[in-house]
Amino acid sequence: MMKNYPLSYQAVDKETEAESHYILSQHNSNGYTVGAPPKKRLTEEFSHTFREFFFHDDPLYQYKDKSKIRQCWLGLQNFFPILEWGRRYNLKMFKGDLIAGLTIASLCIPQDIGYAKLANVDPRYGLYTSFVPPLIYALMGSSRDVAIGPVAVVSLLLAEFLRREFDPTKNKEDYLRLAFTATFFAGLTQSILGFLRLGFIVEYLSHAAIVGFTAGAAITIGLQQLKGLFGITNFTTHTDIVSVLHAVFSNAHHGWNWQTMLMGTIFLAYLLTTKYVALKNPKIFWLAASAPLISVIVSTFFVYITRADKDGVKVVGHITKGVNPPSLDLIYFSGPHLKKGIKIGVIAGFVGLTEAIAIGRTFAAIKDYQLDGNKEMLASGVMNIAGSFTSCIVATGSFSRSAVNFMSGCHTTVPNIVMSLIVLLTLLVITPLFKYTPNAIISAIIINAVIGLVDLGAAYKIYKVDKMDFLACMGSFLGVVFKSVEVGLLISVTLSLAKILLQITRPKIFVLGNLPRTTTFRNIEQYPEAIRIPGVLVIKVDSAIYFANATYIREKILRWLRDEEDLNRHHGLARTQHLILEMSAVTDIDTSGVHEVEELFKILKRLYIQLELVNPGPLVMDKLLSANFIDLLREEHLFVTVGDAVANCFAKSKDQEEP
Repeated sequence: MMKNYPLSYQAVDKETEAESHYILSQHNSNGYTVGAPPKKRLTEEFSHTFREFFFHDDPLYQYKDKSKIRQCWLGLQNFFPILEWGRRYNLKMFKGDLIAGLTIASLCIPQDIGYAKLANVDPRYGLYTSFVPPLIYALMGSSRDVAIGPVAVVSLLLAEFLRREFDPTKNKEDYLRLAFTATFFAGLTQSILGFLRLGFIVEYLSHAAIVGFTAGAAITIGLQQLKGLFGITNFTTHTDIVSVLHAVFSNAHHGWNWQTMLMGTIFLAYLLTTKYVALKNPKIFWLAASAPLISVIVSTFFVYITRADKDGVKVVGHITKGVNPPSLDLIYFSGPHLKKGIKIGVIAGFVGLTEAIAIGRTFAAIKDYQLDGNKEMLASGVMNIAGSFTSCIVATGSFSRSAVNFMSGCHTTVPNIVMSLIVLLTLLVITPLFKYTPNAIISAIIINAVIGLVDLGAAYKIYKVDKMDFLACMGSFLGVVFKSVEVGLLISVTLSLAKILLQITRPKIFVLGNLPRTTTFRNIEQYPEAIRIPGVLVIKVDSAIYFANATYIREKILRWLRDEEDLNRHHGLARTQHLILEMSAVTDIDTSGVHEVEELFKILKRLYIQLELVNPGPLVMDKLLSANFIDLLREEHLFVTVGDAVANCFAKSKDQEEP
């Protein structure tokens, strides 16, 4: 067990050690003692906890000392941020927003068609989703950079869950109804989270798990596009990599269409090249942003004049003209499919929120403004509820569009309005022109879009920083790639929660040593030069003490003490007489924690070792007093600093040595 203490009794200059001991022995606390906090009534404690839980950002502060009319206006601005920044809007800002809106519109139209096909619905529903929801978000969203529409990951998730209930070809109407139902409940989930200020729930999906899940979904989506890229007719309905690759190569001899492959490969190379060039030179970002639309126009024209669709090149086909038809009567508000719609909607809502808030915070940090997560949730919820009434699938923030929006110089949410109007024009006038657009080009556009979701740099950084996080990252990645989106998401949530539980149930506990010639004590593993004090063991608990970890903390402290005694015997030193427990990092303690501290005190007393407590916080002190533990310990064994406690130990040792 001595291997746990590689730094415990290192060789220290005797003069330095003696000097440090002298400084500690002369240390004076200046009369400060650990204070007892004022006693709070139960209602006060409950009120404080409630405010910290739901209103930690003090959202009502802005209404303080304001007239009723001003408060009403601020309330409207809170729900509709456009009323706040709209007063400062000017022509210069509009020029930037107009360019950004036109740019993301050129990107979104081909993406909408592709993501609709990915979700197994007609292309027009993807276009519908980029018309109504962005308009709602422009009024209610707090991010200046997020561009709204269907996204790859959510579309894949919808396809996988909906396909289990209905075949998208044989039961097209039921499939579509369940999609609208899922969209409604996704919006309802997001609205409830935002209205009740429960945004912290989204944080339970860790960044590492999101990186892995997104990368796995991107690879899954990319592999599924091989069907369109190679012109394969018979393809698997499974999404795992083994099934997809088997379907691709089993069709190699008779299922691949060489004209489709040639066209798809050429345009995919063009899209990837423009993306690479734009990354190297951000000033020409428009080159990559316009590449998808250019690809659609050129390939459509080529197929039309050559009639390649008659040689096996599959095309998008007819897209119905017109604006979004109402779909309220199509939503399952009762019946056997309601439960499935709720389940799919809740999952899609959480995934969509996680992606949108992550994107919004990324660009908000770059532009140095605050993003209100609860406003984002409410805006996302309302737009998806409205979308479910107007034939839309689940919409959220798109990373590729938001990045282009940011690079285009957007100032407000107006680019979403401009994009919506361009999509409206497309629905009213241009949709027949997409009849000869080859599916291979749509597949190439999706592959080009999802490649950026595989963030190897982020994965490597996670590996360097935290191996447990990397395990969560790889677990969610492998779950999506080798099994399904549902399994990958389940692994993501499970591993994220497991890490939280591990940190709660197995908190950090370490031994402190004295930095030479000071009264400062630090972790001996972090500071090898720190000196151990003979006869005194200083331990710091770096966590709140709850029922989940209280027994572990007591047992861990006793193991430290046992190993300390082994070392004392090995080095021929005096036994430990004082155990100092540094509690400044113990933010709270419950009844189980108090009980285990009492048990520790009793065990130490039987071993003739005195327990000393250092700097317990107000919550901890209040509960120790209420449990009468301080009467048992006695206030003379409470100290403000470790230096005070050690000085007291020196003084008592000196008194015992004197005759």
